[in-house]
Amino acid sequence: MPVAGAVLDGGRRGRSRRRLGGGESLDGGPQPALRVHEEVGGGDDLLAFRDAVEDLDLPDVTLVNQDGVRVTLREILTCAGGPVLVDFVYTTCTTICPVLSINFQNFQRTIHEESGKAHLVSISVDPEFDTPKEMKAYLKRYQAKPGWDFLTGSREDVDRVLKAFKVYARNKMDHPPVILLKSPKDKRWVRLYGLIGTTELLVEYEKVRP
Repeated sequence: MPVAGAVLDGGRRGRSRRRLGGGESLDGGPQPALRVHEEVGGGDDLLAFRDAVEDLDLPDVTLVNQDGVRVTLREILTCAGGPVLVDFVYTTCTTICPVLSINFQNFQRTIHEESGKAHLVSISVDPEFDTPKEMKAYLKRYQAKPGWDFLTGSREDVDRVLKAFKVYARNKMDHPPVILLKSPKDKRWVRLYGLIGTTELLVEYEKVRP
């Protein structure tokens, strides 16, 4: 099965559209082909797909959340004891980040009765600007409930995290629209690539829910 591509949002900024395939990374370098399992959505702008990822080797770095509290990455990804969902945004983004964050907002509203069991984590791709104050205001804008954290840190530590999650881009405006999910009972992560809707996200959540 050929690797699905995704049209990045360059067209919205006046650049030519380009597709990301298995042999091209966001910075133009080689990248191993993704193991696509199934398409989960899509549209004219982005073709979304689901990819099962092996256990990721995440760095044990210390980051800072929206309250200015220092937390280790491994701690924040396991503290809820339930499924964890991770996306990558920045507070001044006007293209794909609002779509990702509205998805998280709708997700929390939909599962409100068990929202404490699922932990949402947004990781900044612009740590130089995204201070705890900016991140807290961003979460308020999307009416975030407890169980949704926003993390930043030093440029070096954030880059290590982005590379470990395989979402690193040299330019923050080129960061990919990705949500990763993991069940507390499974070491593997599931990668959702593209701007999927809340309905599709809930379907994937049910698959990793204990």
